[in-house]
Order: sequence, then structure tokens, then C-alpha cells
Amino acid sequence: MRREERKIIRGIYDYLIIAIGMVIGSLGWVAFLLPNKITIGGLPGVSSIVYWGMGIPVQYTYLAINVLLLAAALRVLGFKFCVKTIYAVMFFTTFTTFWQHIVGNTVMFHDQPFLACVVGGLLLGIGTGFSLLRNGSTGGSDVIASIVHKYHDVSLGHIILVCDLCVITSSYLVLNSWEKVIYGYIVLFVMSYTIDHVINGFRRSVQFFVISEKYQEIGRLINDEAARGCTVIDAHGFYSGKKMGMLFVIAKQNESHNIFSIIDDVDPSAFVSQSAVTGVYGLGFDRMKVGTKRVNNK
Repeated sequence: MRREERKIIRGIYDYLIIAIGMVIGSLGWVAFLLPNKITIGGLPGVSSIVYWGMGIPVQYTYLAINVLLLAAALRVLGFKFCVKTIYAVMFFTTFTTFWQHIVGNTVMFHDQPFLACVVGGLLLGIGTGFSLLRNGSTGGSDVIASIVHKYHDVSLGHIILVCDLCVITSSYLVLNSWEKVIYGYIVLFVMSYTIDHVINGFRRSVQFFVISEKYQEIGRLINDEAARGCTVIDAHGFYSGKKMGMLFVIAKQNESHNIFSIIDDVDPSAFVSQSAVTGVYGLGFDRMKVGTKRVNNK
């Protein structure tokens, strides 16, 4: 498969994952949190407060404010940043309306608000995590944080957290219940934990050491079929006295099954060592995030 075809397929896959994430996230919000009057952070939280206070459907407020924010983001951050966010916002708005028609006046876990917090936060975290994995965003505080971060050296996470806490706390003005505010904090905690777990789980990497007399064929197939690079290390067996190549491979965890299949097909007696790594940075993996770059004053 050519590089251009792989790029197109990867792009389609990205948009499909974002769409699935928006379906799951909107279900968690509309079915479990909104009927129980539990506020969440960000723009969905603002939409919920407007709905409880003025009766305006949440999807209208959510879409209207996002249109204004994205218009500013297009001017400040450019189209490339906004394209997946626009797609995610449209899907989230559409399925929010859809789930409202399905759920109707049903209140899930009416007498168990804590359980509603956990399930709703879990679904929202899964949906948001899927979107972030593919560089998507539901807009709202994410857009505000990106605009502020462009002009000021402030952490994106800190800006989003402050926005979420302000929105959840302000729901007291409408609901007059600190109990509901505390439930909102619980949702924020569950959602944040789930997002981290989803992202770290999918981005986890593993490394292989493969010792085999057929290392050249194994390396070629890993390059061609698994689309991963290999490093050949000259090895010498202490007991056998044989010289052979040892392959060093780093891959994503979800690619390990394919690599094991390749090794087993070529040389079932190969010696293979697999271990997890905490982080891999470089071409094909995560990008290194550092503060101020060093200046070479020579």
C-alpha cells in the first residue's frame, strides 16, 4: 500500500474514532447527567446551566457559543487546528439532539445520583479520550485554552481545569444546591481519570529484542507488514559461539500481536524478549514536550 493511500485510510479512521467518541460522550451527558441536574465542566456545563435557568435546549447554546469560539479560533489559530474540532462539534450537537429524543423525560438512576455521576463521567471520559487520541476536540474550554496558550506561557491543562471549576461552581446560582456542585466535582474527577486511562492505554509502547538466525527476513517483514523500523545489533552467543543478528524493535502495544505473528511464522524457535516502556519519542511516536529550547551562543 502506498504512503498516500495509508494517509487517506488513517484520516478516515481518525474521523470515525472521533464520531464514535462523540456518540458515547453525548450519551453520558444527556442520559445520566442532564436529567439528574448534575453540572459538568466546559461548554456542556454552561449549556446545562442555561437550560435549567432559561429552558433553552442545550444543543442550541452549545452550538451557538462554539460557533463564536471557532470563528475566533479560525482567525487566531488557523483552519488546520479547527477542522477536526468543527467536525466533532457537529457530531456532538447532532447526537445530543438524538439522545434527547430517545431518552425523553426518563431520569436514569433517579435515586442514585452518585452512580449517575460515575457512569456519566465514565462515558464522557471515554468519548473525550477517543477524540483527543485523534487530535479532535469538543470545543469550548479547549479552544479558549489554546487561544490563551498562544499568547501566554500558561499550561493548557491548568486553563481547562480553572474553566471547568468555575462552570461547575457557578451552577449553584441556578440549582441552589451545594450537593449538586459536589457531584459535579465528582464527575470532573471521574472524567479526567478516564481520559488519562484511555489515552495512556492506547499510546502505551513496547520494545522487542529478537534473536534469530533468520533475523533479516523477520526484519524485512516487520518493516513491510507492521510498518515499524528495526535496528540490527551484532550478537555473539557465549555458549554456542555463534554470531547472529539481534533485532531491536519499538512499537505500539496494539501492534505487538502482529509482530509476534510475523516472528512465529518465520522462526518459531526465535528467542524474543518483550517489555513495556514508559515513553517513546521521535518519528512515528510521541513528540517531545520541552520548555524553553537551549540557545547555542557560539
